[in-house]
Amino acid sequence: MKENEGYIKPLNTAIRSYLKDAVRITLKDPSQARFFLRMLRSQREAAQTRQQWGIEGLHVPPFLIVSVTNRCNLQCKGCYAQAHAQNRPLGAELSEDKLRSVIAEARELGISAILLAGGEPFVRKELTFITRDFPEIIFPVVTNGTLLDDTLIQKLKGQRNVWPVLSIEGLERDTNGRRGNGIYQRVQTAMKKLKDNGIFFGCSLTITRSNVSMITDERFMQDLIKAGGKIFFFVEYVSVNEGTEDWVLTNEQRADLLSATNAFRATLPGLFIAFPGDEDQFGGCLAAGRGFVHISPEGNLEPCPFSPYSDANLRDVSLKEGLQSHFLQTIRQNHSQLNETAGGCALWTEREWVHSLLPTKISSFRTANEHEQDAFP
Repeated sequence: MKENEGYIKPLNTAIRSYLKDAVRITLKDPSQARFFLRMLRSQREAAQTRQQWGIEGLHVPPFLIVSVTNRCNLQCKGCYAQAHAQNRPLGAELSEDKLRSVIAEARELGISAILLAGGEPFVRKELTFITRDFPEIIFPVVTNGTLLDDTLIQKLKGQRNVWPVLSIEGLERDTNGRRGNGIYQRVQTAMKKLKDNGIFFGCSLTITRSNVSMITDERFMQDLIKAGGKIFFFVEYVSVNEGTEDWVLTNEQRADLLSATNAFRATLPGLFIAFPGDEDQFGGCLAAGRGFVHISPEGNLEPCPFSPYSDANLRDVSLKEGLQSHFLQTIRQNHSQLNETAGGCALWTEREWVHSLLPTKISSFRTANEHEQDAFP
């Protein structure tokens, strides 16, 4: 367990700090604030559970990222899920029963937050029935916002542990330019409905070279907060599609993003999470189970959404067994290989090394089915 020492306590402290901030920014809604106080207690209990597993030799990360589907009702430029779907064979999505069993096992292991992604997660109509049955787990759901109709809003209204996180790129021109004409206004309509119904929600902002100056403008962020947003994910774009290399931030822009994120935290009533920027305080990349692990729609246990390689599928092994896979353990034990001094995604930078860690049979299968121009990590 030596590869996990040193950063676990600060990571748990950071999680508690975010929840305390959530209490602070929701004080005008006493029932919402009480929810976050309960989540604080649940997080302490979950951290103790993870610590006990650590004593027994199993490292359990506090977070899961679960991509529940590859399907989507949009065709956004530079989409990670589309790049993966186009460049490798895809199996059937995990069934509702299997998703439930994976989440139940995650809860027993002490995992206290599960980010649901896609594709578009809400194309799976059963999703809110699953999240309803796990009220002690926080479920941020990254969504394009177009399926948030009145029926779905009413379901979410009764589930304070489910946080819609709407994907936008900035103002109307940037959002429509990537996601399609009219999408910006549909997202604005969804945000108003969420705010009017007292639902805790936020935005996921994919940050590129062209929109970083807009997103780091305090006036823009203030407008999102006035619209009801309370949690904001700043995700640096990773070039997974040919022709998008010039979307990636420059080093100077990364520094500006870090400065702006810290300023927002100090002055604005919201939660701000930067990926991969925030990982620096924990010694770098948190993927492969150090802080989180990714489950693909087909059940592959992968280091990260940007690194779709796996030697374990949850149809064949339990989550507990998968977390102990040779592939994930090797990445964690060789964490120094993931050098992020140049910024950006370390797993993307070192994708050839990550790929080389797979068993020969799996590695050969991947190589034979990947796009010849390596359109994804």
